[in-house]
Amino acid sequence: MTVTQTLAAFIVGLKQTDRIPAEVMEKARVSLLNGYGIGLASFDTPYGPIAARAALAIDGEQAHGATLLVDGRKTSFLGAALANSALFHGRAQEDASGAAHLGAILIPLLTAAAEAGHMPLDRLLVSLIAGYEIGGLFESTYASHTTPVGLRASPLYGSLAAAAAAAYALNLDETQTAAALANAASFAGGILQSFADGTDEWRYQLGITGRNGWIAAELAKAGSVSAPHAIEGKSGFVRAYARTDCDVDALLKQVGKTWYIHRVVFKPYPVCAFNQTPVNTALRLRERLGGKLPAQIRVRMNPYETGYAGMDSRGPFHSVSGTLMSIPFCIAQTLLHGAPTLRDMMVYDNPEVATLIQRTELISDAEVPSLSCVIEAHFDDNTPPLIESLKLTVDDYNYDRAQLRELILRVCAEVGVDTASCQAMERFVDDPQAAGLQSVLDQFASLRAKAAA
Repeated sequence: MTVTQTLAAFIVGLKQTDRIPAEVMEKARVSLLNGYGIGLASFDTPYGPIAARAALAIDGEQAHGATLLVDGRKTSFLGAALANSALFHGRAQEDASGAAHLGAILIPLLTAAAEAGHMPLDRLLVSLIAGYEIGGLFESTYASHTTPVGLRASPLYGSLAAAAAAAYALNLDETQTAAALANAASFAGGILQSFADGTDEWRYQLGITGRNGWIAAELAKAGSVSAPHAIEGKSGFVRAYARTDCDVDALLKQVGKTWYIHRVVFKPYPVCAFNQTPVNTALRLRERLGGKLPAQIRVRMNPYETGYAGMDSRGPFHSVSGTLMSIPFCIAQTLLHGAPTLRDMMVYDNPEVATLIQRTELISDAEVPSLSCVIEAHFDDNTPPLIESLKLTVDDYNYDRAQLRELILRVCAEVGVDTASCQAMERFVDDPQAAGLQSVLDQFASLRAKAAA
């Protein structure tokens, strides 16, 4: 069997839901709650409205389509998926599977598809699992090859994730599902330069990726003839993007054994996933500084993270797309003002922050593991340096329901979203069919009403 055929058998096999461990279903619910909660907290960001205007310009209003959550009008469900994905990506606080943000692709896509009648609501959670599994498999295997050369993991591996989720949502058989994955491999792409330049293309990549994944599945359903060796062929996905041969046995040996949804982590702060630990390290150092500012700061992190586009930027900054990526900015902001809020990340001209950034040296150190950080604070008065180090793993950001609930309540309170809205979202993820999708749509409608008042 080819790679796509093997993965298709796994995806179709998820119909036997008793084979899905209870902890996997719970992680899907927690991930869904995070997606909706961060979406609520992102309501006032500008990216959803921009994408909504583009969606309406392309597809127009459609009475039987899906809701633009920031607007209230309806357009095509793929147009809604584009706009709502930009909304869910608005704080840059969505979930992460390695370097890929799969939830902000999958959750808006599947929500819009369910609202518009393209999938039954009882397929939502398992479709989400299918997407996380396939996207996580490829990201964990090949991101170390693709990210350093400038390819963004979210649109690259998210295309396969979205096709997998759509294939399950559409109840495709194994042949059709394999074709959907092959189509998605041909439609994948996405570069990182917008992070280096501090621009916003990355905000919209996820919605485009979700649309492409669904189209890949619809083409397969319609009878497209698709490359059986789209993944492992000499001109296939792995060779083209990772520039290495596909070790088929190694790639597939954990399918159905390792559940990649458990690699999905959550962000406590509205900064890049790779900046979460630097912020946490800076918070600990801040307590020890007692208001005293260092004359020099040395930051040691893994080269995979320091080499990511935009991470070494020292400004000047003109957008939150630049500040949330910059390690020096995030550390300086945190040392001066504490845990960052989205509003903090949008102050680009604070002279104290700029001064501290200029005192910061970023050092790539292969001895520092990923998701870890060492900050050295040096002083001019012969005071011994202060050194703060955090060595964290995926488990430290792999929140359970209670931890995730606390995160969502905190983030939503930051922007004035009612606790009742968060509670309504949690009731939905516990039992989507009983709660009904309208309960989700109503929470965004309440924000629109509040904004209009």
